[in-house]
Amino acid sequence: MLLIPAPFLIALVGSAAIGLLAWRLRSLSLSGALAATFVGTTALSASVAAGAYVIVWFALATVLSQIGKAKKAIRLSEIVEKSSQRDAWQVLANGGVFSALILSSIIWGPQCDLFSGCERIEVAAAAALAAAGADTWATELGTLFGRTPWSLRSASRVPAGTSGAITLAGTIALVAGAGSLAVAALALGVISDRHSLVAVGVGGCAGAVADTLLGAWLQERRWCPRCTTETEQHTHRCGTRTVHHRGVSGLNNDVVNFLCTIVGALVALLLVLS
Repeated sequence: MLLIPAPFLIALVGSAAIGLLAWRLRSLSLSGALAATFVGTTALSASVAAGAYVIVWFALATVLSQIGKAKKAIRLSEIVEKSSQRDAWQVLANGGVFSALILSSIIWGPQCDLFSGCERIEVAAAAALAAAGADTWATELGTLFGRTPWSLRSASRVPAGTSGAITLAGTIALVAGAGSLAVAALALGVISDRHSLVAVGVGGCAGAVADTLLGAWLQERRWCPRCTTETEQHTHRCGTRTVHHRGVSGLNNDVVNFLCTIVGALVALLLVLS
């Protein structure tokens, strides 16, 4: 059964193999592969279902990041700090809350049955990953197929890659991503009923929307004095060191993504408890 946990050694070796493959394919940096091994091992140690859910999430995110990669790289080159090769901070920003919740279900497992406390934890965990996935879908597909983004903060058109900006294509992808990952969680057995399905889907959307709002008003923005350009890069592509311009210093894209997953988990938990 998918609900049966994988033996720790199998979970570790299997997760390490996937992390190594992703590193060889340049989807993850070495640190990202190590972080992904931790996330995968934790999930598989809880249940094969949870491990399969992480694999599905990662496979979809990887495929989307590879589609139109060159075009997206050009569109994002002035703004985005990191490349599509995810490092450990990016992996944990997306999967850290999921891993923490799954780990708590392992620790508390003997004290709760599947259809009470532990399942609520699993619903929150699934929603955390759905929120990260919805944000990834919105970013990847919105950048590729969307027109010039519209900033929620300034109510004006801004360059692609600007945090807190939206496109129609990205918004559709956000909803599709959250919904698809909620369905995957139900199909794999991470969650068990329609109520949980709705909770994960809505939580995923809520987390991704929170990411956009935080990106619009609070995320750190930097300024390149040479190019007179706002960016997220600490060293702009021109080679000039940037300075803090606005937003909360240190509240970068990784932190915003982490907060996005917390919101997704909390919203799903509130819905499943109602």
